[in-house]
Amino acid sequence: MTPWVLRMRWLDLCFMHWPVPPAAVQATLPAGVEVDTRGGQAYVGVVPFRMADVAPRLVPAVPGLSAFPELNLRTYVTVNGEPGVWFYSLDVTQPLAAALARTFFHLPYRQARMWVDQQGDVTRYASVRTDLRTGPGAFAGAYRPTGPLLTPAPDSLEAWLTDRLRLFSAAPDGRVFRGRIHHAAWPLRRAQADVRVNTLGDGYGFDLGGQPHLLHAGRLDVTAWWLDRVR
Repeated sequence: MTPWVLRMRWLDLCFMHWPVPPAAVQATLPAGVEVDTRGGQAYVGVVPFRMADVAPRLVPAVPGLSAFPELNLRTYVTVNGEPGVWFYSLDVTQPLAAALARTFFHLPYRQARMWVDQQGDVTRYASVRTDLRTGPGAFAGAYRPTGPLLTPAPDSLEAWLTDRLRLFSAAPDGRVFRGRIHHAAWPLRRAQADVRVNTLGDGYGFDLGGQPHLLHAGRLDVTAWWLDRVR
């Protein structure tokens, strides 16, 4: 296996998932990318967190460039039968990181105005997208972990939503790529959240209202590889 090329640390992450009809998700995906379902149900996730120590292999972190908040809108797919994550948007405050990820990983990174405040175990998070190539999007809420660490069974919904070591992305010409990542087991806990604003799914016709399925992770160190073409 070739060496990994990028490292990062994910901090104070909250998985917020809503069930969505599979046909609604499939209508948003390019050819060759199939919606993944559990029990006949698709899921769309909003994931706020903070990035830290983002840097290429053997390169030290750079103050002002290697740490920033990130807010994802994602779903779950298969390509050639292989499961992975599909990102609709990845909002960040760091323009260079967004440009590099768009260029080299074909991911829809977008600039946003973002505010994050940590008080004890409560994270308060707000974001308004300023790069509107994937349409407008805003989020505001607060979340915190509850209860002990979980050990999800391999066949559980919690494992299905989080245990994904592949992502897929598409170039403007329709080519589909796979990215591989590696990390230890998620340090998952149950979570509580108060979501005041969430328009991230509006442009895709997703109804992300009501109470989501919630999980929290405090810290995860991640390495990533270059993309390889799968279609």
